[in-house]
Amino acid sequence: MAEYEACILGLRLAIDMGVQEILVLGDSDLLVHQIQGEWETRDLKLIPYRQCLHDLCQRFRSVEFRHIPRIHNEVVDALATLASMLHHLDKTYIDPLHIQVRDQHAYCNVVKEELDGEPWFHDIKNTSS
Repeated sequence: MAEYEACILGLRLAIDMGVQEILVLGDSDLLVHQIQGEWETRDLKLIPYRQCLHDLCQRFRSVEFRHIPRIHNEVVDALATLASMLHHLDKTYIDPLHIQVRDQHAYCNVVKEELDGEPWFHDIKNTSS
């Protein structure tokens, strides 16, 4: 559903900007093949999304959906990030996520120092050998 919602938002933005021809790049096999009619939409929750997307596509002179494998989706990720920051007329947009990168493993932030002075994994390591 998230993939459909992102695509719908992107198409609405394109319509509002007066775009007539559009190439939609996505790494969701499901969405691309369903909207192209190659796969049927069986999940009842996705049918209204597919219909909405289909209706939006009718408002363009030309629409092409192209699947980009996830391994090659750097451009898709960058475009999705940019699209999520655009302000839509009806204020429907997604605030960018702020992700903190830590310089140490997450367990180091929550495990308190052991009373015996050994690392937290000492007992596990010694019993498994």
